[in-house]
Amino acid sequence: MNADTVSKARFLRVTGLAALVCAVALAILPWIGPARIEAARALAGHSPDAEIFFQARLPRVLLAALAGGALAVAGVLFQALLRDSLADPYTLGISSGASLGAVLAICFGWRSAGMIPAVWLAALSGAGATLLLVMALASFGRRVSSFSLLMSGITINSIAIAVILLLQNVATFAQSFAIIRWLMGGIESVEYTTLGLLCAVVMPVVVYLVAGARSWNLMAAGEEWAAARGVATSKLMWGGFVAGSLLTGSITAITGPIGFLGLIVPHALRLRLGADHRLLLPASFFTGAAFLAVCDTVARTVMAPADIPVGVITAMLGGPFFLWLLRSRQKRYWS
Repeated sequence: MNADTVSKARFLRVTGLAALVCAVALAILPWIGPARIEAARALAGHSPDAEIFFQARLPRVLLAALAGGALAVAGVLFQALLRDSLADPYTLGISSGASLGAVLAICFGWRSAGMIPAVWLAALSGAGATLLLVMALASFGRRVSSFSLLMSGITINSIAIAVILLLQNVATFAQSFAIIRWLMGGIESVEYTTLGLLCAVVMPVVVYLVAGARSWNLMAAGEEWAAARGVATSKLMWGGFVAGSLLTGSITAITGPIGFLGLIVPHALRLRLGADHRLLLPASFFTGAAFLAVCDTVARTVMAPADIPVGVITAMLGGPFFLWLLRSRQKRYWS
């Protein structure tokens, strides 16, 4: 067998296994919860089983899966663009920009536009404004430097967090509580139309990134290396940053910031699969989807009837994981 055949066979095996894990999680998790429901009654449309399953649990699990897959893919992408294994979807300030937009909407009491909550619109606007600002600061002519992207993103991130803290300090008690709750990151049940719109944004971007996996392999090796092999690095940098920001901003606008997922999933898979983005990107999407759906199921059941924000669960898992990665990097450096 030639190398292409082996690579295709491994791609199908790895992606198929990840997709199977995701499918099993989506099939099982909606039935888990503090309130017991019977499958036959729910599928037959009998109340209250049908309402609990179709209106409360199923859309929530689907949103968690979509958010987890998108954030995991964004994490893989930003680690390739910045050539930094500790980068995640929030490194470049997009999440902080979205959070600032949401906090502004909460503090000023902006009203919803039609069926779309004002907080979502404000968060998406904040993410878009941050994207434009970071790209403007990092661009020199038609060239974009990954180092400039990183420094600009970190700076904008710090400024946005400072403004959020200022707004929270002057907000009312009710507004301050709403701000804290939103900043924790959480999955809630949403309308199926919202899921459809989010899917229409996320899936084409994921397909675009997976289709360009060979280019991301070259970018991960270095801009000079990629340019020497005919890759338009500036164009690819622009496209990658816009795609990753679109994924991060769209998800953050609905769920709030959910940290560490874009760090945990790519690293865990990279240890097993290697750094080939042809395997890493699709596997990260399906594994990230299953991972966040499981975390959210734990969040809504472990202290029922209390509902823990899923961002708390991912932070509790991701914090120690990040410290372990940092420690491993230090050991490799000093050795």
